[in-house]
Amino acid sequence: MRVFYDWASKEWFSHSGASLGSNLLPLKSSDRETEQRPLSFELSSNHHNAGPVIGILTGKGKDNTLAGNGPLFKALQKEILQNKGVSFVFTAEDIEENSVSGYIYLPEHDKWIQACCPLPHLVYNRVPFRKLEQTDSFNEAFLFFKELNIPFFNPGFLDKYEVCQLFLDHPYLQKHIPDTILVTGDSELKNFIGKHRDIYLKPIQGAKGKGIYRLSQLDGKKLTMAGIKHSFSFSCFESFWNEWSLQVTGKPYLAQKAISPAKLDGKRFDFRILAHFGNGEYRVTGIGIRLAQDQDITTHIPNGGIMVPYEKVQTKEHDEFINMAVAEAGKLLKKEKGFFGEFSMDAGLTDKGRYVIYELNAKPMSFDETSIETKRIQELTRLFFNMAGF
Repeated sequence: MRVFYDWASKEWFSHSGASLGSNLLPLKSSDRETEQRPLSFELSSNHHNAGPVIGILTGKGKDNTLAGNGPLFKALQKEILQNKGVSFVFTAEDIEENSVSGYIYLPEHDKWIQACCPLPHLVYNRVPFRKLEQTDSFNEAFLFFKELNIPFFNPGFLDKYEVCQLFLDHPYLQKHIPDTILVTGDSELKNFIGKHRDIYLKPIQGAKGKGIYRLSQLDGKKLTMAGIKHSFSFSCFESFWNEWSLQVTGKPYLAQKAISPAKLDGKRFDFRILAHFGNGEYRVTGIGIRLAQDQDITTHIPNGGIMVPYEKVQTKEHDEFINMAVAEAGKLLKKEKGFFGEFSMDAGLTDKGRYVIYELNAKPMSFDETSIETKRIQELTRLFFNMAGF
């Protein structure tokens, strides 16, 4: 079904009597003049309702312009258009009672246009900052779509410590979680470092390896603290706490036992796993390997890690662990935190051959592996269409 958008009147047209979007916006009858307008889309039809219309929820940055993963939004629009759907990007403040002021990407012109859009059949939450998910406007938008039974894909960011606690109550996943505590005061952390001698300090709401430190207790009382760029030494725990207590209690931090990692070419490596929901279960979409280089605090590429093909380390045991971990983690998230149609998992391997799950990410960054990112776009589009009823 071909639908047209009129720039001047901000109205949608079609040559066949139908509706558009989840609120069944009536399409006005098009004429020859309307059909010459540059903005038109070939959409699918479900009981004379054109779509699917996919809303991608994002936020605004400090300069009041749209923020978020622009390349992802563009790639999704291309794939959605090829499958006879359309997407638009919007913010929580752009919602009206029966419409949304959104931005539609036009691949053939490589530009965005603002349009008055119908209510979407599905909302994909890609709000880029945690603080935006804590605003009244976001919560109102979430409730607005919930009351209208419009699927809200990925309810929000995940809290690292909450996820750890969930996993520790799970019969399969618990054995893959390193000993972990919430940093609330000096005595608990002092006992923890005394017990394990080698731990990580991680911001609960951090991302991309930012703010992570490795704290090690040497012979006697001395401590060393290594970050991605800087290292520090302390004569005793009290000396460390005097300098760093505000940092690790000012925003929530967790402490986690450090593992002795397996190595590839003498360097630590981690698994970066992408998963999507399909046919009633969570399945692996792609697996990348990240290999540390100058430091082994984190293997993230922005912090100096490099990409290695999974095939270089692949074993039957790795496959079995990753598939099981993804399936069980996805089910647990769905049960306890809401529906997450996609997530990524960071996992590792000890030098004793034990698998470790570090964290889950509800809003994965783009994968550097082109083949994985291409498959991701396809999986997301498939899921959007299924959930939207097309």
